Amino acid sequence: MSSSSLITTEEGGRQNMFAREPQLQLEKNYSNYSVEAEKANGRWAMVGFFACIGSYAVTGQILPGVF
Repeated sequence: MSSSSLITTEEGGRQNMFAREPQLQLEKNYSNYSVEAEKANGRWAMVGFFACIGSYAVTGQILPGVF
């Protein structure tokens, strides 16, 4: 694809070169996506919660160096 096909000319004779849009990629098995996303979100929340408890147990501060 040549760059001349990406250049558009406006009313005042100004030319703009816009980025080409990427191709859409659709997931074929999309039916279970929300369930898996919620499970992953909950697991990362548990990791963060236990990281806060661990840092408090080790340093005595909620955020070491801040509180």
